[in-house]
Amino acid sequence: MKKSNFVALVMGTVSGVLFALGMCMALLPEWNAFTEGVIFGCIGLVLGLVTFITWCRMEKKPLPRLNGKNTLRILYAILATLIFGIGMCMCLVWHQIIWGTLVGLIGIVMLIFLIPIVKGIK
Repeated sequence: MKKSNFVALVMGTVSGVLFALGMCMALLPEWNAFTEGVIFGCIGLVLGLVTFITWCRMEKKPLPRLNGKNTLRILYAILATLIFGIGMCMCLVWHQIIWGTLVGLIGIVMLIFLIPIVKGIK
């Protein structure tokens, strides 16, 4: 494993755990830690961005340009993630297991379709 991949793996894992913990803290009323959860979530997001920039520099690759195609890809990824999250909320918070599972599966399929959208089919 290359050093850049290992660094990205560790930093990405830490940022993902911080973001997930922050979302749990913010969204679970039993924890009573909304403000702290938002702070942890933001730290996780910023660390994820720092991870991406660090990996690009270690690989000596340029940062992706923010053109129309990449903007649409980002918006699609955000929409797919939100649909997946809504399905999870429907299952875990609103106790609508069947509908939540269906909405979550739609989000998963949308996220899977993100791979050919970004990489293309050859």
